[in-house]
Amino acid sequence: MEDPYKVLGVARDASAEQIKAAYRKLARGLHPDLHPNDKHAEDRFKRVGAAYDLLGDKAKRTRFDAGEIDAGGAEKPRARSRSGTTGGFGGTSDFHFNENPQDIFDELMRRRNKGRSSGWSPFGEEAPASGSDAQFNLRIDFAEAALGATKRITLSSGKHLDIKVPAGARDGAVLRLKGQGNPGRGGGPAGDALIEIGIEPHAFFTRQNQDVLITVPVTLAEAVLGGKITVPTIDGKVTLAIPPGANSGTTLRLKGKGVAFDKGRGDQLVTLQVMLPDRADEELANFLKGWELRHPYQVRKPME
Repeated sequence: MEDPYKVLGVARDASAEQIKAAYRKLARGLHPDLHPNDKHAEDRFKRVGAAYDLLGDKAKRTRFDAGEIDAGGAEKPRARSRSGTTGGFGGTSDFHFNENPQDIFDELMRRRNKGRSSGWSPFGEEAPASGSDAQFNLRIDFAEAALGATKRITLSSGKHLDIKVPAGARDGAVLRLKGQGNPGRGGGPAGDALIEIGIEPHAFFTRQNQDVLITVPVTLAEAVLGGKITVPTIDGKVTLAIPPGANSGTTLRLKGKGVAFDKGRGDQLVTLQVMLPDRADEELANFLKGWELRHPYQVRKPME
């Protein structure tokens, strides 16, 4: 029966992703809809599918590579020595070799090396194998991400661990804690803990690189006359001076009130938004009618 690796055109050490990609490419090119009444293409399409059925299944591929099943997935008969035992060890075994002692030794060495990654050993002892990584999610708020924070998580073992979230952490960033994952086997090292950072959206702050952005409403009088207002920052409230004649869209900068990073802090950019009173004001309307007659000006000239 044809070697499934040759059918798919991949190496014996190909990854699962490489095997899947090779199968999809061949299957698309050989699909019967593209080759009507072509028996050769139909036959090869079936052989490609059969090869992937074997190699695309992790358990079947492992057994095929170990010589336990053939390319069709059928069990292989176990070789027996003249005494009726398998491989000369007595009883039954899943080793497949003839009576040559060198064959026995080579097979044991091959399986021992394989066992180092799988945790299985032909000598009855579990071979050292690293533990798998453990995945965790950690939600933090906007200020904690910008300035850094220490947070406590509970590992799958039940152990509590304080971790330091670095200043300037990004949403989706992954922190790796060496040796804090799942335990290894046979004395192997533990895996790592992978902690994915999720940042809760803020009610009015957003981030642009190392700067913090915020839009702050101001009254008509504050915009026209200027003055001092209180605005929030990730460090707390501060006083900001509004220059006279400020428009909606005017942006003011608060130095050093942005995201922390290795060279210092970014800034906070405050964009002003002029707001009229919630209710119509007759006195203001009458004043503006007279003022407009005396001081007309154009604001949409560039759009005409």
